[in-house]
Amino acid sequence: MNRMLSGVVRLVHPFPSALDAAVTFALALVAGATAGRAALLGVAMLTIQFSIGTFNDVLDAPADAVAGRSKPLVDGRIPARVALGVAAVAGTAGLILAALAGPAAALVALAGYGIGLVYDLRLKASPWSWLPYAMGIPLLPVFAWVGAAGDLPVPILALAGLGVLAGTALAIANSLADAERDTASRTATVARTLGRARSIRLGALLSFVVAGIATTSAVVLAGSIPGTWLTCAGAATLAAGVGMGVLGHLQRAWEVQAIGLGILAAGWVASLAAARLL
Repeated sequence: MNRMLSGVVRLVHPFPSALDAAVTFALALVAGATAGRAALLGVAMLTIQFSIGTFNDVLDAPADAVAGRSKPLVDGRIPARVALGVAAVAGTAGLILAALAGPAAALVALAGYGIGLVYDLRLKASPWSWLPYAMGIPLLPVFAWVGAAGDLPVPILALAGLGVLAGTALAIANSLADAERDTASRTATVARTLGRARSIRLGALLSFVVAGIATTSAVVLAGSIPGTWLTCAGAATLAAGVGMGVLGHLQRAWEVQAIGLGILAAGWVASLAAARLL
């Protein structure tokens, strides 16, 4: 039982799922949601990400076996039928919870879930693996805001625009972390297409553009307030992740970059909200 439980935990990709849920929760609170409503949105995001991550591992099982990856579906901890059940239940639960937050939130959640499934089914093992990130990451603040407040102010649309660049950078970092195993299984990804050096340079450029725009606009529009400091902390964390990638610590690098982007987004929104621009 413990072996299966540990397998399920690994199967749902807990780190990125929990990070997306935490950012959703934080942004919803900034938007004025009660703690209960923010938790509803956060759990909806969490379960949707659980489903996407699980479907990803089900579809990747043959390539993971060839590459020798230690994953629950490869080492026998989780049967495929159980994994499919987890994915279906988690996805259904997430969409139902999103619907409880209103029709706009439900539509955004459905769009994000669809993008995630397209990534799993068609685009992950292709040079276009960055595209679902570039499309899906911008939906996270949109989902949190419309679910909390029911509207979509211009600054959140601007944040979504930055999310396109941030999502692309994160996709490149994630692809770099798996590059050796993808090579072993002959899986085509954005990092394998660009090559390691160019991937690192492009990811760094996109990350610094996002960090620079976010921190500069927060300072200019909101001044020296806690939200701006948090934005700067997110930018520093993002830069640290990029540096780790340059030094070759690719798995840890993408995780640190993801955390940095989450902090950056929360701080930027908090700074504009404090300045009464949201």
